[in-house]
Amino acid sequence: MLILAMIGYTLFGTAPLYLDSLGAIIGSRVLVGLCEAAIMTCCTTLIADYWSGPRRSRYLGLQTLLASVSATVFLGIGGALGSSGWRTPFWLYTVAALLAVPMYLLIWQPARGASKETLPPIPWRRLRVPCLVTLAGGVVFYALIVELSFVLDEAGVTATATIGALSALMSLATAIAAGSFARLSGRTPRALLPVAFGSSAAGFLIIWASGGAIPVITAGAVLTGAGTGLLLPVLLTWATNGLSFAERGRGTGLWTGTLFIGEFLSPVLIMGLSGTFGGLRPALGVLGVATAVLAVATPAIVPPLRHPLERHPRLTPHPADLISAAGPGAVSGRVRQPWEPAGQALLRVGRTRAEL
Repeated sequence: MLILAMIGYTLFGTAPLYLDSLGAIIGSRVLVGLCEAAIMTCCTTLIADYWSGPRRSRYLGLQTLLASVSATVFLGIGGALGSSGWRTPFWLYTVAALLAVPMYLLIWQPARGASKETLPPIPWRRLRVPCLVTLAGGVVFYALIVELSFVLDEAGVTATATIGALSALMSLATAIAAGSFARLSGRTPRALLPVAFGSSAAGFLIIWASGGAIPVITAGAVLTGAGTGLLLPVLLTWATNGLSFAERGRGTGLWTGTLFIGEFLSPVLIMGLSGTFGGLRPALGVLGVATAVLAVATPAIVPPLRHPLERHPRLTPHPADLISAAGPGAVSGRVRQPWEPAGQALLRVGRTRAEL
């Protein structure tokens, strides 16, 4: 599914290169969104299946870090390519097809084992609060990704290269914050989410109060980018830590779907606020106030956890889970080289399978 989604991402992503109808172009964007949802769900599930404990937290943070770094690079390149025509940036979607080749060679599907038991139901009660907070987080996360270029345009910045560069700077802040998650994962969501939402709120409010000054808008965007960079890995790890191997794929899909719904609602909500409060920057100011309230309320919304994110009891997997995640090599005492950091534990489990 992951490889097919990567190929589809390229096919549908490059469609505006030859499509002339606005309806067809919009339809291709819907298909791109479906492929993106599949890619994100599959990648996140595989990370949770391959690793556990602090290593899982580190790789989940690295996932957001690399996504933000790639956004930084592609926004900059896309802005530069946009100066030669509006279709040109869509060539960047071909990168997904190129990445599908090493992915096919290096990634394996964790086996579920010989058990034919029916899958357990999705733990709705356990995922309810993380998904509700993620819904709000999707609105916050996507706000400036969509609206920053319009804020800059209102402030007098019309060059696509400049807009791309400033958007890339915000993405760089997101990447740096995401990279810090591995060091912060020893804390609980109740401690980290107020920081993430608070930083995002401060950035929105700075943009609102900027008066159209480009350096101030940039500072606000960077601060919001840093907040959202910490926000996503915290929400993701919080939601997936309590899931077993059999629950993880569907639970991750539910979390991803909730995030995307929030992202879809973000521009719709901001558009409505813009009409009510007289402009885009006032709308972001209202969103900043709401995000600040959420930051203050988070300790009351998020239930207390006995363990920090990296030490959740379910992060110490059952040996059967390790066998499933190890792939065919673990049964014979051989672990695939690309995932060597997890190899020793998997090798021991492979050798003692009969004892299980």
